[in-house]
Amino acid sequence: MTTISPNHKALWGKPLGEVLQTLFQLSPGQIDQALALQKEKGVKFGEALVLSKQITSNQLAQALAIQVGLPFIDTVEVDLIPDDLLQLVPIAFAKQNRIMPIALTPENNVRVVCADPFDSSTQDELRLLFKKEIDIVVSFPEMILLVINKVYDRALRQAETAVAELEGAEGSDTIKGDLEEEVVDLLDTEGDDEAPIIRLVNSLLGQASKDRASDIHIEPFERELIVRFRIDGILYEIIKPPKRFQNSIISRVKIMAGLNIAEKRLPQDGRIRLKVAGKDIDIRVSTVPTGFGERIVMRLLVRSSVLRDLTDIGFTEANLKVMNHLIEASHGIILVSGPTGSGKTSTLYGCMAKINKPTLNILTIEDPVEYQLQGIGQVQVNPKIDLTFANGLRSFLRQDPDVIMVGEIRDRETAEIAIQASLTGHLVFSTVHTNDAPGAVTRLVDMHVEPFLVASALMAVLAQRLVRTICPHCKEPFVPTKEELAELGLSPEHVKTLWRGKGCMQCQNTGYLGRIGIFELMLVDESIRHLILQNVDAGTLKNKARENGMITLREDGAAKVVAGITTIAEVTRVTREEDIVLGELP
Repeated sequence: MTTISPNHKALWGKPLGEVLQTLFQLSPGQIDQALALQKEKGVKFGEALVLSKQITSNQLAQALAIQVGLPFIDTVEVDLIPDDLLQLVPIAFAKQNRIMPIALTPENNVRVVCADPFDSSTQDELRLLFKKEIDIVVSFPEMILLVINKVYDRALRQAETAVAELEGAEGSDTIKGDLEEEVVDLLDTEGDDEAPIIRLVNSLLGQASKDRASDIHIEPFERELIVRFRIDGILYEIIKPPKRFQNSIISRVKIMAGLNIAEKRLPQDGRIRLKVAGKDIDIRVSTVPTGFGERIVMRLLVRSSVLRDLTDIGFTEANLKVMNHLIEASHGIILVSGPTGSGKTSTLYGCMAKINKPTLNILTIEDPVEYQLQGIGQVQVNPKIDLTFANGLRSFLRQDPDVIMVGEIRDRETAEIAIQASLTGHLVFSTVHTNDAPGAVTRLVDMHVEPFLVASALMAVLAQRLVRTICPHCKEPFVPTKEELAELGLSPEHVKTLWRGKGCMQCQNTGYLGRIGIFELMLVDESIRHLILQNVDAGTLKNKARENGMITLREDGAAKVVAGITTIAEVTRVTREEDIVLGELP
């Protein structure tokens, strides 16, 4: 640590230019050059001197330290920085403000290194975070960033190890017991002990992985805090941590996701990457402010759960044969339709994995890129810099692609570029949000895409849903009632026995374990093309497609019910909108 010499004390509070002239013998001409650059670029005077290479950033930091009478340092012992200091400062906050806690002083103050000693607002935020006074030392930005990267990389490795160790427990019951014990530990916690909070959050992540949860919801209400898991598409309440620890739990998750814990008024998005039981888990974290505190949803993405072969996701033999033929085409558009969470991404990834080979150039533009696919160029949508689906797709056409995947067609511009790409010799995959396959055609026309373009480019539309599958560990036969069979148009004469899950420990007593797809594949042949050119409604298209042999979502679901794969209740749950559209419900 550099100390202030007696001569330097005379420079305390002096203008920065005078300090720099005294320390580094800058000429008036150099000062004038920096002032001109400051006016041109709109930067601070010191930054202008560094940009014009009159001084180094190290020298600027020394001058700032002397100007305000603070110590200057040019090295930090990373291994000596306490972990409990890092837990309160997100990496994004540290990098953005070039500030970093590095030690506790004998007076129990927090020693903080910063590049800008005049940034009082950031220093005030740290005082609030630590609930302690802070002692400022000054350094140059490059050194501070190097320390931040090293120290947070160390903390991330420790967090990964801690979560992985949770998998040493055998079975879901053991981890649930652990969660209950963590809540009891919280009730016994006094003061500012962070350890029980850290253990609880780690246990939540461990159990979510064990229970195959796709999402973790941390939901604050007026008098309680609730944690729920979404398993196989259904939300289940897991625990209710003490309300008084709400802020600490939320802050811990935000720290792990690299979010700004001082910002509680605006939504934020971040990521956590972990390895649990040998599985790479990418967790997307979203926060939104509510009347009772910040609400957090964590989406758990496990690579192996998405990269599934087309043969494993629920296609009938006939549909699988058609799909395999379609994805080998040299040009045209294949659309996958369905609501959010219906497995469209899994199907698209399965298609691309099937045709991925060194002889093809495959490009994707997604929002977000959920998983990296080996050998495929993937681009993340970024509206902040105007990297939209349409702009990304337009750029792809200059990249000599063979196959293009567009995450979603949301507007006319994207649709028309995708169609033009398909008409000029490219195979295009994309998704639309419609209830059934024929509805995708009318959705494109509603976007003001000319019907003749849709008819020319579209090869097929695949509508899909995900239904829960019966747990194999507690599967049992039963005799359905006429009313139950009538839900799916099944006849008591042809169906005598169906299957259901009784409920067991493996399926958390739900009777279901895992999910599978039900599908509706509409091929665009000449008869369908003719109707599209006439701009007919979706109902007419559906009737013609059924005449041509299309199996509807509900019919495919009914076949899986008869085969003992799922239940009537599941199929009616995910296809209920068909009844509403067709007017069959009262």
